Amino acid sequence: MTNELARQTATAIGFDRAATREQALAALLAQIMGAYSVSDDEGPLADAVETFLRAQPHLTVHRHGDTVVASTSFGKPQRVILAGHIDTVPVIDNFPPRWLEPGDPLIREDVAAAHPGERVLWGRGATDMKASDAVMLYLAAVLNGGGDGRDGGANRGVDPNYDLTYVFYDHEEVAAEKNGLRKVVEAHPDWITGDFAIIGEPTDCGIEGGCNGTMRFDVVTHGVAAHSARAWMGENAIHKAAEVLRRLAAYEPADVPVDGLVYREGVNATLISGGKGTNVIPDECRVHVNYRFAPDKTIAEAKALMMGSDCGAELGNGEHMATGGMFAGFGIEMKDESPSARPGMDSPLAASLARLVRERTGREPLAKLGWTDVARFAILGIPAVNLGAGSPLLAHKHDEQLPESELALLADILEEWLIGVE
Repeated sequence: MTNELARQTATAIGFDRAATREQALAALLAQIMGAYSVSDDEGPLADAVETFLRAQPHLTVHRHGDTVVASTSFGKPQRVILAGHIDTVPVIDNFPPRWLEPGDPLIREDVAAAHPGERVLWGRGATDMKASDAVMLYLAAVLNGGGDGRDGGANRGVDPNYDLTYVFYDHEEVAAEKNGLRKVVEAHPDWITGDFAIIGEPTDCGIEGGCNGTMRFDVVTHGVAAHSARAWMGENAIHKAAEVLRRLAAYEPADVPVDGLVYREGVNATLISGGKGTNVIPDECRVHVNYRFAPDKTIAEAKALMMGSDCGAELGNGEHMATGGMFAGFGIEMKDESPSARPGMDSPLAASLARLVRERTGREPLAKLGWTDVARFAILGIPAVNLGAGSPLLAHKHDEQLPESELALLADILEEWLIGVE
């Protein structure tokens, strides 16, 4: 049913070239917001994005799976990558989207207070991250090398100071093995080259540098099954998990400074499972743990803190005994891992963008506490930052929403920086 919904809701993407920039941005956002694109169902939206980009004669367009990459060839000395994922987390009674007029009770009080008298787009994906996608689609159309006119309308051509690559990718909200950007980097590394990258994750139009790494693994306890009426004949694996939970409860989150930004780490149980029947002593229990680690650590260093340096647990190789670290003495089975990324704010391009953001918003760069695909660019040696429309605090919430002016603000910042207007 969801695949059919995705097909039915993905309509053509475009805007009236006689419209104002604000009208064009609102139209693009409404169109892609109206396309159902929960992870695994991005295909129809990717089709629409590809069609829109291929209609721009100054772009060379490639596609791998449901990731679409479009690049300019203006002969500029440097290249900037603008990247955004097109998938969303599952809906929670927040699709289809709708525009909310001022005073609508669905507008959050904090949003209304910060943006009085402004209409708001409500629905899944508004902040994470279709608003930024809409801005990137708009820039892909107007930054076409056609001059430096800035008449405020959408029917114009602008010559940027950089060559540009736009990446609209799938499966960001799920396991790393499915990530569309990862797959393109592995299959077509020549498509993803550049001097600097911007990921449009929601940041309230401020810069968030780097990102925490993340790993997920099961901590496993074992017992002996028996009838619960004769419990002494067995060993209760769920009871043994009490020590795992005790260690987790005793953990104190650490604040770690890295290159001038402060990252907060966390180790948390997110799932627990065990038992095969209501009258059976359980012979196994699994506590699923998520460790978010600061960018002063590699994956190997983070693993050593959790399970010891010689545990041997790797993705897909089953259960291994933790030889040290926080869960020493327990079984470990790796489920997912993604590296951290240092801030990269010492890059000249990052520094110049940060200056402009500071001038426009008054905001200093902050640490990105969640994981984002800046880490993939860091592996490639490409400095990258997170910069996008919408509040990161509203991402994935049932009342996800975006004030309309955030679109114009992000477009203003990116276009001014890319054009280099003094």
